[in-house]
Amino acid sequence: MIATLTGLGLSSAAGLNAYIPLLVVGLLARFTDLVPLGSTWSWLEHPVTLICLTVLLVVELVADKVPALDSLNDVVQTVIRPSSGGITFGAGAASVELSDLSVTASGAAAGDGVDWSSVLAGVAVALVLHVLKSVSRPVVNTLTGGVGGPVASVVEDVVSVVTAILAVLIPILILVVFPLLVLTGVWAVRRRRRLRARRREARDAASDAV
Repeated sequence: MIATLTGLGLSSAAGLNAYIPLLVVGLLARFTDLVPLGSTWSWLEHPVTLICLTVLLVVELVADKVPALDSLNDVVQTVIRPSSGGITFGAGAASVELSDLSVTASGAAAGDGVDWSSVLAGVAVALVLHVLKSVSRPVVNTLTGGVGGPVASVVEDVVSVVTAILAVLIPILILVVFPLLVLTGVWAVRRRRRLRARRREARDAASDAV
């Protein structure tokens, strides 16, 4: 149960920002004992990996705060965020399980290997959150004339950080966080549909007037 919640929280964070949960897992694994990664996922805490993720995160933070460019970035991230979700779900869930496992006589952790069901679950969760985020951004930009986009991006980044950390430290809270993220995204989708309906009505009215 705890392993699933940890993976769910990390993959949810990946749906908002692909690199934040990867960095959270990698940094905590390297500098603390909170995330004991098995050999399958140990590459996440390698210095080269952490440096690359940091650079990619900086690029993502900038691109996601420029109106129009943020929507283009969301298209590019359609593959990256679900991939990150799969990796973080698999690594996060495995780390929780490994912390309760003994080490074999040969020194290898009994839980090493890839649980593909966890990876696929993470891909699905991150993809859902990514789609909801991608749909909500044009709504925010339209309602605020582009001003609200950067603000929404900052909020999403903060939520991604908090969610990733909670997934590791207090995974039970993901039972509250995840539904809130989904409900917010669903509201944005409905709002977008209403905006489109109003635009169609306005165009039809203009056509009838002519």
